[in-house]
Amino acid sequence: MLLEFLNSKIHRATITDSDLNYVGSITIDADILDAANIREYQKVDILDINNGERFQTYAIKGERKSKTFCVNGAAARKVQKGDKVIIVSYGYFSEDELKNHKPVIVQIDDDNNII
Repeated sequence: MLLEFLNSKIHRATITDSDLNYVGSITIDADILDAANIREYQKVDILDINNGERFQTYAIKGERKSKTFCVNGAAARKVQKGDKVIIVSYGYFSEDELKNHKPVIVQIDDDNNII
């Protein structure tokens, strides 16, 4: 049996922009995606600390070193520039895999730098 567990988390990133007219997704600095072990087009949950919104979308790579966190498409109505968010990905693991599994936690400062 496979069980769903936290795979990675980007903690307290600041939304830098939102684009209602984009097709969808969240654009994240590619360096931060790499650090969090989140792949482009992978499903992620977005948890907005400021307003309590929770929604799913997928990640796309933003420019490296840009510190970008831009929510696109319809989800742009759920966040505002400056909001703090938690971005989480999950994975399916067997009992054997869970024995050694440790999720990747990437903490972000107020300027979207990895701490």
